[in-house]
Amino acid sequence: MEMMGKTLIGLGAILVVLGLILTYWRYLSPVGRLPGDIYVQRGNFTFYFPIATSIILTILLSVILFVIALFLRVRR
Repeated sequence: MEMMGKTLIGLGAILVVLGLILTYWRYLSPVGRLPGDIYVQRGNFTFYFPIATSIILTILLSVILFVIALFLRVRR
């Protein structure tokens, strides 16, 4: 039962941090407006394809998941 409580506290903390990041994202980072993102606007047509942003977020997520997996493997 104690482990479930700690897990819920951890998940709650993660949700709070994620909520803060999503709320203040535009002030924190130029992600979405990086060089390498394709943005075309002609008349009433707009096309946006965030290539560089996708690559950076993929690398960041991979590192985070690797650290979490490493942390979980050490605790066992």
